[in-house]
Amino acid sequence: MELVFATNNAHKLEEVQQMVGNRFSIKSLADISCFDDIPETGNTFEDNAKQKTNYLVEKYHVNCFADDSGLEIEALGGEPGVYSARYSGSRDMEQNIDLVLEKLNAETNRNARFKTVISLFLNNQQYFFQGIVEGKIIEVRTGTKGFGYDPVFIPNGFDKTFAEMTLEEKNKISHRSIAVGKLVEFLNS
Repeated sequence: MELVFATNNAHKLEEVQQMVGNRFSIKSLADISCFDDIPETGNTFEDNAKQKTNYLVEKYHVNCFADDSGLEIEALGGEPGVYSARYSGSRDMEQNIDLVLEKLNAETNRNARFKTVISLFLNNQQYFFQGIVEGKIIEVRTGTKGFGYDPVFIPNGFDKTFAEMTLEEKNKISHRSIAVGKLVEFLNS
């Protein structure tokens, strides 16, 4: 089965393809010659994921899925949330991490969670799958793997950041892997 994943993020594509294995052929936006700037103007992760799949269905008539993910920090009232990728006003993740660390500088509550919502549009039906991993924000970047806020996020029950984990380790516990696991389970049923 062929599904279009509404992303050109090579990291996400690699993570998802590794999880779904060979049973499904996952195509990127570039694979279907979609170079559009797909809107993400929703107030929730679900709104943004749905907006992306609806766009692809209307314009390209494909079975597809899209995700929206972000970091929610308890002491910041859920920020950066849907603005995770552009929290500092820039898509520069170093600046985004700097802003988070600055805002949490004197904060003792460093509880946070990564959340992913996947919208699947398959055979004229829409479905949603969610994954959450709880953890905390540390004070100093640690690790060089992963992307986004991975260098400052330690999942509960672990002593290293997502950026210190191998792709295989991260895929076993990440918010995206939980949501994708639910998606794959659904597709296999």
